[in-house]
Amino acid sequence: MDYRVQRSAGFGLLELMIVLVVAGLLASVAVPSYNQFVDRAKERRAIGDIGFISVEIGKYQLRNNNALPPTLADLGVDIPMDPWGRAYVYETIAISGGGKPKFRKDKNLKPLNTDYDLFSTGKDGDYKDPLNAKVSRDDIIRANDGAFIGRAEDY
Repeated sequence: MDYRVQRSAGFGLLELMIVLVVAGLLASVAVPSYNQFVDRAKERRAIGDIGFISVEIGKYQLRNNNALPPTLADLGVDIPMDPWGRAYVYETIAISGGGKPKFRKDKNLKPLNTDYDLFSTGKDGDYKDPLNAKVSRDDIIRANDGAFIGRAEDY
């Protein structure tokens, strides 16, 4: 008679714990990377949308003797919401009111544009006029009369 002990072919507790630790480490690296990817994709979409809206404003100016539209709704095209579900902010110099116009300003407190401001309030949904304000750093802006479109932090 053979009295050898038969072993089970399943996984032991140690092997199972090692697999769980490795899976946890992979998840802790993958999830933040994925979130950064999603944030960058939303920023790029907002940059593209602002470029599209700027082109539509240029077309409106060509049709209307170089006049700017009073609102984005006057462009006659569907204006998308920003990637965070909010409307793009549009302000013109002529419509902003008499006296001291309220426009976005750069870090040196100089106006970003001479014609109109067009921007997304970014992920936090908040903004202040100067770009050096903490809540304005994530905004996607149009500056230098359209020569720059990107994150306010990068301007």
